[in-house]
Amino acid sequence: MSAIDHLIHDNDHYVSSFPGARPVRPKLRLTVVTCMDSRLDLFGALGLDIGDAHLLRNAGGVITDDVLRSLAISQRAIGTREIVLIHHTDCGMFNFNDDEFRATLASETGEAPPWRVPGFTDLVEDVRLSLTRVRECPWLPYRDSVRGFVFDVATARITEVTTSDATSDANSQTAGH
Repeated sequence: MSAIDHLIHDNDHYVSSFPGARPVRPKLRLTVVTCMDSRLDLFGALGLDIGDAHLLRNAGGVITDDVLRSLAISQRAIGTREIVLIHHTDCGMFNFNDDEFRATLASETGEAPPWRVPGFTDLVEDVRLSLTRVRECPWLPYRDSVRGFVFDVATARITEVTTSDATSDANSQTAGH
């Protein structure tokens, strides 16, 4: 049985206990932007329930133009007001070489992708850059309540990163462990 077949099977069980539709507007009026890494259980780690928050995930939790588009829709059309950015230790985007990756794709397909895949070499600094990018986005009306964190995949503890910190406990986790 394929992984997709398992999903279909498990959905049958879920449907039998499904509590019903929830409102479109997230209960906490919150959007969480994080990495697509399967080790991040946001519901468990943050105490979230279905319907509490919008969850935006991509490789590295990078604040791309598409993430900013989704944040603008989330705030302007659906009513969210706060944003949490969560990067994590032992991320595949740490030391990721965008130029090399794009060159490989172009070599294999004959076409370079129109998008970039920015990696990072300093986890905490990347959280700070992400915070700045969100706070400076003119299309987001609610930029006062934006906070950034590092999720430790070994302990599930989140550590806050601020733009004014000279150092942070998360600094020791820059490369993972």
